[in-house]
Amino acid sequence: MTLPADKADKQWHAMPAAQVLEQLHADPAGLSMEEAAHRYARLGPNRMPAPVKPGRLMVFLRQFNNALIYVLIACAAITALLQHWIDSAVIVAVVLVNAVIGFAQEGKTEKAMDAIRQMLAPVATVLRGGERMSVPGEALVAGDIVLVEAGDKVPADLRLLSAHGVSVQEAILTGESATVDKQCGPVAAGAALGERSCMLFSGTIVATGQGHGLVVATGAQTQIGHISGMLTGVEQLATPLVEQMNVLSRWLTALILLIAGLLLLYGYFVGHHDFGEIFMVVVGLSVAAIPEGLPAVMTITLAIGVQAMARRNAIVRRLPAIEAIGSVSVICTDKTGTLTRNEMVVASVITDGHVFSLDGDGYAPTGVLRLDAAQVDAAEYAVLDELARAAALCNDAALTCRDDAWTVEGDPMEGALLAFAGKLGVEVRAERRAWSRTDAIAFDARHRFMATLHHDHAHHATVYVKGAPERIAGMCRVQRAAGGASVALDRAYWERQAEAIAGCGQRVLAFAALAVPDDQTVLEHGDVEGRLTMLGMVGMIDPPRPEAVAAIAQCHQAGIAVKMITGDHAKTAAAIGRQVGLLHHGQVLTGADLDSMDDAVLRGAVMACDIFARTSPEHKLRLVMALQAQGMSVAMTGDGVNDAPALKRADAGIAMGRKGSEAAKEAAQLVLADDNFASIVAAVREGRTVYDNIKKVISWTLPTNAGEAATIVVALLFGMTLPVTPIQILWVNLVTASTLGVALAFEPTEENTMRRPPRKRSEPLIGAALAWHIVLVALLFLAGVFGIFSYALERAYPIELARTMALNTLVVMEIFHLFFIRNIYGTSLTWKAVRGTRAVWITIGIVTVAQFGITYLPPMQALFGTRAIGVLDGMLIVGVGIALFAIVEIEKQIRIRLAGAAQPLRQGGA
Repeated sequence: MTLPADKADKQWHAMPAAQVLEQLHADPAGLSMEEAAHRYARLGPNRMPAPVKPGRLMVFLRQFNNALIYVLIACAAITALLQHWIDSAVIVAVVLVNAVIGFAQEGKTEKAMDAIRQMLAPVATVLRGGERMSVPGEALVAGDIVLVEAGDKVPADLRLLSAHGVSVQEAILTGESATVDKQCGPVAAGAALGERSCMLFSGTIVATGQGHGLVVATGAQTQIGHISGMLTGVEQLATPLVEQMNVLSRWLTALILLIAGLLLLYGYFVGHHDFGEIFMVVVGLSVAAIPEGLPAVMTITLAIGVQAMARRNAIVRRLPAIEAIGSVSVICTDKTGTLTRNEMVVASVITDGHVFSLDGDGYAPTGVLRLDAAQVDAAEYAVLDELARAAALCNDAALTCRDDAWTVEGDPMEGALLAFAGKLGVEVRAERRAWSRTDAIAFDARHRFMATLHHDHAHHATVYVKGAPERIAGMCRVQRAAGGASVALDRAYWERQAEAIAGCGQRVLAFAALAVPDDQTVLEHGDVEGRLTMLGMVGMIDPPRPEAVAAIAQCHQAGIAVKMITGDHAKTAAAIGRQVGLLHHGQVLTGADLDSMDDAVLRGAVMACDIFARTSPEHKLRLVMALQAQGMSVAMTGDGVNDAPALKRADAGIAMGRKGSEAAKEAAQLVLADDNFASIVAAVREGRTVYDNIKKVISWTLPTNAGEAATIVVALLFGMTLPVTPIQILWVNLVTASTLGVALAFEPTEENTMRRPPRKRSEPLIGAALAWHIVLVALLFLAGVFGIFSYALERAYPIELARTMALNTLVVMEIFHLFFIRNIYGTSLTWKAVRGTRAVWITIGIVTVAQFGITYLPPMQALFGTRAIGVLDGMLIVGVGIALFAIVEIEKQIRIRLAGAAQPLRQGGA
């Protein structure tokens, strides 16, 4: 058997479905596993050709494309023209070291991004050998049967074989913002792309309905594969924070160059220094002051954060999410599968006059039915057989047994219903063969029910409906009595039973049926309104995740509110809210309550309530907006196609990786690989850590650069002998900026990170506290360097030795400042803080070896004009570093205590 060679050029949209199946040698039950593997080996994976990546040389040269580096290169060129070869070589070394670090990190970052793209790869639901299963999107081949529903991203070009209310967003291909309705019949051969209503195209999003189709093109052969520049993926490492720092760096460069130019003029015309000498001093000043490594270190910090979040099952799709998630003050979360285990099992069964309990383990279709604690036989109650049939047929899931473990393909709730049917003696596959599905109304959060139309071989037709109890009760006219007869609907009875079961923390679903004429093959909404027969209800339990309970407690400790938004019954939501530890679990607002409130009333109510039940996606959007109006930074979870507006509006939109639709993932900034609430809290922790580390990098770089530059500026302005020469300043910049600064990118989370209140999104990165710290450290550097320099001169040390001592003092102070800056919110006087990290000690080791080399090795002494330092003088230099550490630590503790004392006063005043 061979596929048609020109399948990519076939006009599949103009052929009847049967002809397309024949052309591709396919079967409505799907390809066999062997045939699918054979076609995959021959046709290759269903993915676009990888974009051409720049060569390694181009990646390396890209590291020099920065305004800060341009200045350094210019300085190196001019010093070379002036034949200051050693100075020029040191500046070139500074530039090269910075480029090598950036080059190495970019390679690691690209690998991390590739890994994350794989984690975000779509999964397709297919029929193979008559069995429903999930496979990676790239494993699809021509001839596969793919099942799609609302929220799915179409994984390949499909010729529809069935479509129930299917509409698709095709803007990515056609530019048309309105959704396009789909059907199964062929269209004209010359139909435009947007008019091929029997086709689903790869990359488009299913907006409503469900259906299944035949794969006719994959990878580069799809319609989207013919369009260049349409590929999307994980964003590059650029965030508003990085862009803000790039702008700051450019302004700093301009300021530094302005000051350097003024000093050059001052030194030459006022100080009457030799031009070559004063120029080299200004070059040293410029290199010392310019934070050339800052953008690279910030990018490294973000890359580390992305990888750390991925390890915690939080996949970053849009990098601003790293900043946003770290500042959230409220998390709005779904219940099912996020706060709970998503391992549904039917525990209660309600019929007219009876409430049964059902035992069993997971999705295994075996269990014991009990009535008043006594085991009973389901066959004795005719209504149970009909109820079980409804649960099996009005259902899109499938149960499979692998290695003695039952798993569900599809919605876990529907898997629990199939297990329930099996426990009551219904053989699901046999029922589905006997009652073939003819049409369906897919579940939608707006109408809150699902309906399916079935025909058997005896010319009977029945509609089965399942949905929210109050919705189904409103659609029913009668109810099925125990003996099988129909009696008038007792709505109050069903409402009492639903409330009682929901009060035990169970999710309640109601089932109804309707006999219709055999010739009816299309199901409309009007067919099921007000005509149904209530069969019964089931109550399903989904126990809370233990880790979610601990994570919510951690959120409260961190000043983060947690609000649960669910479509479940109010009492079910309240029971789960109480079990997981929500603060205000005694109050529940329903969707109806929200509808009755205007925006002003809702803004007040949303702060006092933590549980919202019976909500729709539209309610989620209103809740996000109400919380944001109160100044809150909102993280919102979502999984459905209709959740996209709320996810986009939230400060941090979080989609579910397992149960989430592709539409939700497209709209979200973060995707949870495990759908676990604890992973959201872990992401908040990592987001705070990334922000803290970026702040540490800036808080170390700017003060130390200011301190280095100040030593030159003060000496020049006051006509003093330079305590360090220009080439020595260049050396300091070479060995510290490329080592000590980078170490801060690898800092672990501080102990009190999740005990601090959230920072405000508007909080400036360089505020008054950091500005004061820059001034303080610059003054301390001046005092330390000039103090040691003066001490050496008073002891009649040679000028070379005095400068060597000043040089080492500068480096030692930078090292001790690093230890201080590692703990910006707590004390640095702990063994853990002193012990540091592996990265810190590696960089300190490198700097120490380099300083011993420049101080004691004769060749380096000759190059840099240094002399050997005695042991006692060396101890004095270390003492200066300790003094710096003590002063800034005491100042920090005073600042923290003053801020802590002021907090109650502010709260009291409020």
